Amino acid sequence: MTKSEELYERACKVMPGGVNSPVRAFGSVGQTPRMIASADGAYMTDEDGNRYLDFVGSWGPMILGHNHPAVREAVIKACGDGLSFGAATAREVEMAELICGSVPNVEMVRMVNSGTEAVMSAIRAARGFTGRDRIVKFTGCYHGHSDALLVQAGSGVMTAGIPDSAGVPEGCTRDTLSAVYNDAESVRNLFEAFPEEIAAVIVEPAAANMGVVPPRAGFLESLRKLCTEHGALLIFDEVITGFRLGFAGAQGYFGVDADLVTFGKIIGAGMPVGAYGGRREIMQKVAPLGPVYQAGTLSGNPVAMAAGLAQLTILREHPEIYTQLNETGDWFFGEAAKLLAAAGAKAQVSSCGSLGCIFFTETPVVNYAAAKTSDTARYTEYFRHMLSHGIYLAPSQFEAMFLSAAHRREELQRTLDVMQEFFFSDSRGMG
Repeated sequence: MTKSEELYERACKVMPGGVNSPVRAFGSVGQTPRMIASADGAYMTDEDGNRYLDFVGSWGPMILGHNHPAVREAVIKACGDGLSFGAATAREVEMAELICGSVPNVEMVRMVNSGTEAVMSAIRAARGFTGRDRIVKFTGCYHGHSDALLVQAGSGVMTAGIPDSAGVPEGCTRDTLSAVYNDAESVRNLFEAFPEEIAAVIVEPAAANMGVVPPRAGFLESLRKLCTEHGALLIFDEVITGFRLGFAGAQGYFGVDADLVTFGKIIGAGMPVGAYGGRREIMQKVAPLGPVYQAGTLSGNPVAMAAGLAQLTILREHPEIYTQLNETGDWFFGEAAKLLAAAGAKAQVSSCGSLGCIFFTETPVVNYAAAKTSDTARYTEYFRHMLSHGIYLAPSQFEAMFLSAAHRREELQRTLDVMQEFFFSDSRGMG
């Protein structure tokens, strides 16, 4: 028995499924999780000493690579000052100034502890500002595990085959309406069915929790127009895309304005942190200025803020990182697409900047229904093949590959070579 297997056996006795988040479970790929001991650059090493080229990157925030020296030193220095104060600090002011000075339409921001908390709080702010109750989300888009949003969610919920969650009372989702991603007409129909009742439309501007599904041309623009016409707010859930597609996030990348924006762990360089922000008139409704209550004892944790400031400062001062990273993504995912075509594989590549994935289906994936046509058994074979060659992918068909600035061309070429071996195999890869 390997050390990872031994640890997992112990974990199953004291943690549900042996993990602290379902996306870490390897059940959908028929294996046990690798217990990671350390990570550096583009690589992770497990408890058995196996080294993997990592395309998960802690689910996105490691845009500079693991254990970046500037981030590490900032954390060490911050720890010397104390781990948590439960009081206001200079670092959280600096972080707020950096975000407000960099992200379009974010004039005020509130730090929280996770992406889930950021989205939950942004929705409460939208309801408080508009005086309306209903929220529109998109089938297959995942916005965290708060009760009101576990309605036809993507990501780990898709992998587990659970359309909704047990333990969520019907009343919690009564005001949550579901539309079809990349179909603005489905949103228009909801506005017509519930006039003056919809507080906000929340969307992943580039969906990354049903696999990676970019927005069709004009889709985000249509959402902006519909929200403006009907007095609703447009919320961009940028827990994945914020500070990844570019320093201005999806708003800058796609050129579409949002009223509220949520951020996740990338603003903490992988430490537990989140934030939500938007126009001043909306955010002034949040306590202690206004009647929308939201609080968090550990929000703006000084160590997390130090880590995030170090990473975001590097990204702000070196915009060429984004240019190079997105160019690398275009090259890598483009080469992968050529490879699949040459192999005649029943699979396709979908990508957006440094985010991408392979869908094991011939159906063009533009929404949740199309993503669900993917052959998850084929993905399992693919995942196992890649892992056996030291390449660590998400243990789910419906997650993204994340490239980082630490991934070198030669490592990505090796990845393509391993992929080619799989897709040109008569027994596994051919369509």
